[in-house]
Amino acid sequence: MKRTITLLAIAVLAITNAFAQQFVKIETAQGSCIVKLYDKTPVHRDNFIRLVKGHYFDATTFNRILKGFVIQGGDPDSLYNKGKKLNPEQKWIKPEFNTALYHKRGVLAMGRDNNAAKESFTTQIYFVDGKTWTDAQLDATEQKLNIKFTDAQRTAYKTIGGTPFLDQNYTVFGEIVKGIDWIDKVTALKVNKDGNPDSEVWMKVRVLTPKEVKDELR
Repeated sequence: MKRTITLLAIAVLAITNAFAQQFVKIETAQGSCIVKLYDKTPVHRDNFIRLVKGHYFDATTFNRILKGFVIQGGDPDSLYNKGKKLNPEQKWIKPEFNTALYHKRGVLAMGRDNNAAKESFTTQIYFVDGKTWTDAQLDATEQKLNIKFTDAQRTAYKTIGGTPFLDQNYTVFGEIVKGIDWIDKVTALKVNKDGNPDSEVWMKVRVLTPKEVKDELR
């Protein structure tokens, strides 16, 4: 009996912890997706949540859509150009690289310029579309970047795809856990040679309550 009660308590705790994590819902005219934010990148996570709660991203768009690479939104690079006065929300934050977090298809990451410290733009985000990779290509990427992919990461890159050449260069801080087909719908849009969509891709982003997370992921 005691063992049964203990196992039940562990199960309840696991469920509670899962729903204690932060989740957001991103909606566009093309559909929506649910994103789990990583606890391993607390600075990027909290920065994003703060901006979402302030409805910052609701006034921005996904302005750069590159099929087989990324869907980029929030503020464009031009707002961070040298000499330009930034708003309080527009700044840089130090990278939070973690070898357990990588650029598989569907992850959410922060954009940046080519600054040597690899600091992120606080108001620019992107989702990875990417492509599938072979072992030979992954071997070459490891040598070029001086990194090592785990077996699980290799499997993900060879099956669902991603952008492994961005690993340990841009901070990944979340991933789509429901609605991954949203990526296909957005990347199907007509864009110009720079990846700018013909029609504006607006976004609405909000933090989900624990009850909403439970309902969305059931």
